This record gives sequence, structure tokens and C-alpha cells, in this order.
Amino acid sequence: MRMPRGGRLLLATCLGSLFVLVLYFQTITKPEPGVNTDSRPGKSRRSPLQTLYNGDQQLELLAAQRSLQGRRELLEQACLSHTRKRQVLSPEDLKHLIVDDKHSLIYCYVPKVACTNWKRVLMVLTSDGRYTDPLSIPANEAHVAGNLRTLSEFSVPEINRRLRSYLKFIFVRDPFERLVSAYRNKFTRSYNTAFHRRYGTKIIRRHRPEPDPEEIEKGNNVLFHEFVQYLVDPRTQREEPFNEHWERVHSLCHPCLIHYDVVGKYETLEPDAQAVLSLAGVEGTLQFPTSGKSTRTDGNMAARYFKHISPFYQKKLFNLYRMDFLLFNYSTPEYLRT
Repeated sequence: MRMPRGGRLLLATCLGSLFVLVLYFQTITKPEPGVNTDSRPGKSRRSPLQTLYNGDQQLELLAAQRSLQGRRELLEQACLSHTRKRQVLSPEDLKHLIVDDKHSLIYCYVPKVACTNWKRVLMVLTSDGRYTDPLSIPANEAHVAGNLRTLSEFSVPEINRRLRSYLKFIFVRDPFERLVSAYRNKFTRSYNTAFHRRYGTKIIRRHRPEPDPEEIEKGNNVLFHEFVQYLVDPRTQREEPFNEHWERVHSLCHPCLIHYDVVGKYETLEPDAQAVLSLAGVEGTLQFPTSGKSTRTDGNMAARYFKHISPFYQKKLFNLYRMDFLLFNYSTPEYLRT
């Protein structure tokens, strides 16, 4: 059954101080022409949402938007085809949605999809001049809780208003390339001792035959096939939610419940980021940082990692991330032997 369109968050349950929200697919429809959706008093400029849907921008921006519109439509079709149940969301589910009231933007951040640079950009946009260059912001500072506001911090009416009138955008990536990138960053870098202790020790204890006591203690040499076994092990999700670095995008950002106006892709990061900044009206004053990494995880690198994963575990892992492949129109990787 198709869920009703409309911009409503309904208060379903109130138990003490705990509010549970029911968020229906689609959160927002096209704004009415001529209606100012800017929330700032005394401002009459067009909001990014109006700029997107009014269709009178420069030709370069229009060309980029046609591609983004196609992705929005594919996502909506996939949601209608593959989701059936209404979902109950709590404020906890909105913690990945960063709010920029100054430019009427909502961004759902997905780890390992340029989220550090997007957080840097949003810190510049919301800082009132404190920051001017995204790359001057240390990566660890970009991830400090409290530097940016999230949608979960607002009241239900304020959440509703922002979902109706702000431009909502998300950036996604091939699910397995993102997964390999997360593994490489969190389990093969010596400085990530917190991840080694938190997850590495458990993975080695559970999935390595006869591990050495030192391996269990340090957890700093997790192999990729052990990481895969950990992910597909039913005990893993029963014990606790996935870490955000390998959690599925549809679980982090709820794209079948929140209508994202822009679906950017890591594979076309620079033009897609430029389109968002143009919609926000800051393309002349702010440049999205480009990556200088020469060892970026791509399809060829992912294929090398999956080469040593058995077809049995490849299939189980694909089923685990299947919804992200479907929703964001990623093909089954050719290197899989499922």
C-alpha cells in the first residue's frame, strides 16, 4: 500500500520524556511557486528548495539537476516497490540529519561518503565567519558533537517545519566500496586503537580459530574475511546496532520516509556537491574540498578484497546490503560469485 504524501510528523507515543514519532513517506512535496520558505525573519530571498523546483536557474545547474531529479525518481520508485510497512522513528533516528538554518539545508551524513568534508563545509556555512576555509578545520574537529545541530534537537513542530521547507540532501556510494573503505580505515590503520579494542577484539575472539592471547587483547589485525563473518553473524545485530561506519544507508537516513531533494553520489562527488552549493547560493564564495588521496577505495580495490571471500559469505553479505543496492540504483558488482 502506498503511503500518503505530505509533510507530517505525527506524535504517536509519549512515555514520560520519550517521544516516538511516526514519519510517513513522503515528507515533502514540491513547494508552491512564489511561496517564500526561508525561515529567517525579514528575508525574502528564494530558498534552495524553491530554487531547485522553480527551474529557472542557469543552464549548467539545470543540466546537473536533471541527473539529480532522475535519481530522486528512481529512489521513490524503489521505495514503493520494496517497502511495505510504515516505520516508527524516534528522535534518535534523526541524529544523522544536520541542520543549517542559515541556508535552509538538511544534510544526512553517511560515514565514508565524504562526510568529513561536508561537515567542514556546513561548519563554514553556519559559523558566522569563524570558519572560512573548510580544509583549515581539522578532521577530528568536524566530528565533534555539538559543532553542528541535528534535527533530533528540535521540537516536533520545528522538525515538521524544517522538513517541509528546507532542501534535504544525501550523498551515497557503492555499498561494497564503502564497506571496504570502512574496513581499511578502521581496522588496518594503527592509530584507530579505539576501534581495535571496541570491535577488533570481539571479531578475533569470535571468528579466528585459536587466536593468540595478544591478538585478542589488541584486536589490531582483523582480516577482511573475519570482518565479513562478523557482519553476517546473526549475533552481531542481536547484541547491538551496527556502527555507523558500516551501517546501511537506509537505516541511517531513512530515504523511504524522508524525501531527499538531492541524492548525490560519491562517484560524481564534485559536480553533485557543486550543484548543492549552487542551490544554497554560496557557489561563488565556497568550494567543496577535493580529495587528494591516491589510494581511494574503488571497484578494483573492492574486487581484490572480495576475491578471498567465499561465494557463501558473498551472498549473505549482499543480502545484508541489498536494500542500499536497490534504493540507490547500484548494480550487483561483477566480481561477486553468488
